[in-house]
Amino acid sequence: MPKERTRRAPAGVPAPSGAGRWLQGVHFSAFSLVMMGVLLIAVVVLAPTVQAFFAQRQQIADQQRAVRELSAQVDSLKDQRARWNDPSYLRAQARDRLYYVMPGEVSYLVIDDRPPAASRDKTPVSSKLQKTRTDWVSTLFGSVMGAGLTQATPQQLDGTGGAPAQPGGASTPAPGK
Repeated sequence: MPKERTRRAPAGVPAPSGAGRWLQGVHFSAFSLVMMGVLLIAVVVLAPTVQAFFAQRQQIADQQRAVRELSAQVDSLKDQRARWNDPSYLRAQARDRLYYVMPGEVSYLVIDDRPPAASRDKTPVSSKLQKTRTDWVSTLFGSVMGAGLTQATPQQLDGTGGAPAQPGGASTPAPGK
């Protein structure tokens, strides 16, 4: 058996690691460089074509899905047309939609057959007129005047900067009291 020769690094140079030994063994010839260049050019030239191919395949799949949906809709409409050709279905639709009746029949139509709405409050309804306890005119006037005469900034009115200042330093009395 022949003995393997091992290269020894010159003195003062560290021995290469496993990856370094592998890289030392790789030699590029002119042919391999030309083939890598041809491969790179092929990738650059074919990449847009491949991208267009996949885009077209996606469009074809979308169109096939649309065709399936439309054919299902056509089938549904054909079934509906066949139902409308049936005299008993036509008679039932005329009764339900147009309130038609056969000769000799009497039709009763119940208007507003919903149950009565439940009352929100349980107080009995009075036959007397009641006076409202608030004076809406003075409430409206106080609101307009308070908004026009306030010294508060917009931030204070938003609620972000504190309470608005009352005009004249007095508090506004509650309406109707």
